Amino acid sequence: MTSFNTALIFPVLGPVYQALSPVMELLLRVAVGAALVPYALRSSFGFFPNTGLPIQTVRGTADYLERFGWKPAYALAWLSTVNNVVGGSMLALGLLTRPAAFLSFLLLIMSACHHLRKDGYFANQNGFEHYALWALGALYFVIHGGGPYSLDHLLGWQV
Repeated sequence: MTSFNTALIFPVLGPVYQALSPVMELLLRVAVGAALVPYALRSSFGFFPNTGLPIQTVRGTADYLERFGWKPAYALAWLSTVNNVVGGSMLALGLLTRPAAFLSFLLLIMSACHHLRKDGYFANQNGFEHYALWALGALYFVIHGGGPYSLDHLLGWQV
């Protein structure tokens, strides 16, 4: 349960904040994890055509990574794809939350640094901004776990 150490403008709302905190944590976990899935489906399998960058295969992702010196590019492309589809789903469900979030965090922070160097800061230029926010969202769940509304909690796992 979250404890609030800051003064509340409306102290009477303290119990409401306490009650809603786990629900908001659930919404954040689902948003961070579930957003990874369509991202991979688009970039690696060609779903959602005409919605972004032209890369639509794992091989295309590997070729892109290779152009910028990432090695082994094909393995990294598959790692990213599997992480985004499987790990993103696991994160959204709160299943093995910390390990799933940790791998997502690592890949996302690498992407953020790559795009900062290559594309700059802003998300509309495919820059650092959205990868970094996504990475911080994943890092939250590395530290906090899946919360009370997760499969980990339902199964009694302390992952």
